[in-house]
Amino acid sequence: MSDAQEVTKPDEEAQSPVPEDQSDDSDEGEASGDTEMDFLRSLFSRTLGLGPGEKVLDELTLDGVARYIQSGACKNIICMVGAGISTSAGIPDFRSPVSGLYANLQKYNLPYPEAIFQIDYFKKHPEAFFALARQLYPGQFKPTVCHYFIRMLKEKELLRRCYSQNIDTLERVAGLGDADLVEAHGTFYTSHCLSFLCRKEYTLEWMKEKIFSDEIPKCDKCSGLVKPDIVFFGENLPGRFFTSMTTDFPRCDLLIIMGTSLQVQPFASLVGRVPKSTPRLLINMEKTGESDFMSGNAWVWVEGWILSQTKPYR
Repeated sequence: MSDAQEVTKPDEEAQSPVPEDQSDDSDEGEASGDTEMDFLRSLFSRTLGLGPGEKVLDELTLDGVARYIQSGACKNIICMVGAGISTSAGIPDFRSPVSGLYANLQKYNLPYPEAIFQIDYFKKHPEAFFALARQLYPGQFKPTVCHYFIRMLKEKELLRRCYSQNIDTLERVAGLGDADLVEAHGTFYTSHCLSFLCRKEYTLEWMKEKIFSDEIPKCDKCSGLVKPDIVFFGENLPGRFFTSMTTDFPRCDLLIIMGTSLQVQPFASLVGRVPKSTPRLLINMEKTGESDFMSGNAWVWVEGWILSQTKPYR
C-alpha cells in the first residue's frame, strides 16, 4: 500500500491493517529478488552475448558508416570479399542460378559441378580445370570499383587487411600487396608441382604459357602435374589465413563484407570473430548471415545493404 493511499483512505487502512514488520520484510524480500534477477540477467547477457553492446554508429545506414569512417575512430578496417566484387569485370560468380559458374559447366561432363575444383578429380582429369582456366585466367580482366575502394582504404591507412576468396588476382592488379592480402582460397599468382618430393614453384607467366598453348602443365624437374596455388576442395587453406585471423579480427573496428554468400567454411565463420562492438556491413545481391548465434548479433537489411551493430537477434 502506497503512502498516498494511507493519507487519502484512512478508513480503508483501519479496516485492513498491515503489520509494520510484515510490510518491511516483504519489501526487503522483493528488493532482494529484484537484485538477484538483475544479476542473473546481467550474467546471461554477458555469457550469451545478448546485451545491447556499445553503440558505435549513430544510425544503421550507409551514411552512418561513412560518418564513422570519417570520424577518425575507425583505423582497422577488414574487408572480406568474394566473387561478387568481380562480376562487373566480366568474371562469373559461382552460385548465381543462370549466370553462375556452376550453372555453366555442362560441356566438361563433370559428375557434379564442384568436381572441377576437387583435388582428387583434378589429379585424374586435369583437362576440365585447365580448359576453364583459359576462360578465367588473370590478365584478361580489369579491377572494379570495389577493388579500388579497398585500395583507397589502404592509401588512407585505414585497411587492416583484405581477406579474399577470389583467385583472379584483381586485388593485386588494383594495387594491394602481399602485406595487405590474405588470399584465403589461394591464387593463380604462383603454381607448384604436386609431387610431394619436388614442389617446384612456377610463375604466373609460366602457367599462362602452358594453359594457352593447350598443354597440361608438367614439372620441368620431375614431370609431375603442376597446379596453380588455388585451394581446391580437399586441400588445406594457406597457413597465413589462420595465423593472420587470430591477430587481425580482435583489432577490427569495422568489418566490410562484399560480394559473398558466406556459404563456404571456414571463411564464412570470420564474421563472428570481430569484437561485439564492431559494426559489420554486408554488400551483396542477397540476404545472408542474418543471424550469428555465437556473437549474439543480427544482420539488418537496408535497401540492398545489410548492416549490423551488435543488435541482439531475438
